[in-house]
Amino acid sequence: MQSSNGRPGGAGDGSERSERSAENQEDHTAPSRDVTYEDPWYDALASGWGELDGTGRPAPAVPPARGEPGATAVDTREVYLQVQRSQAFQEVRGRYRRFVVPGVVGFLVWYVGYVVAATTAPGLMARPVAGAVNVGMLAGLGQFLSTFLLTWAYARHARLRRDRAALELRWDTQELARGARGGAS
Repeated sequence: MQSSNGRPGGAGDGSERSERSAENQEDHTAPSRDVTYEDPWYDALASGWGELDGTGRPAPAVPPARGEPGATAVDTREVYLQVQRSQAFQEVRGRYRRFVVPGVVGFLVWYVGYVVAATTAPGLMARPVAGAVNVGMLAGLGQFLSTFLLTWAYARHARLRRDRAALELRWDTQELARGARGGAS
């Protein structure tokens, strides 16, 4: 048995202890080859590991970092400006604006209308609807409901109309940056 602090434990005269200690020793510095990533957001191929270079050999693992020998300076500003000028980026940006601007304007009008009505028309807000429930209570609950609905609509719109195009832009940006570095893709 081995305790949590790494020292062997158990009873005996000590000779068993040294045998067990040798058995329990592991080389923690050597990387394990049988480790799998269970993270659903981790994509080994997206990180550049495990891809073939076209000749059947594994591609270079990772381009050298800045400051390492053989590293070249990447003009990322030019890469991002090129992507920003692209038609695909403008389309994603336009889809975002076409949803967000009317959504924000509509929600702010609804919110300000509720606040203005609550302060200037207390008689209207106090009008009973059903039992103790009045117009003001329904409008207040409607604020919560509209917040949840707008959040749901935004997430749905992003998933259906923008996420795939944004991911493709991300890939293009990475490929352009990789090309600017002079690395093989």
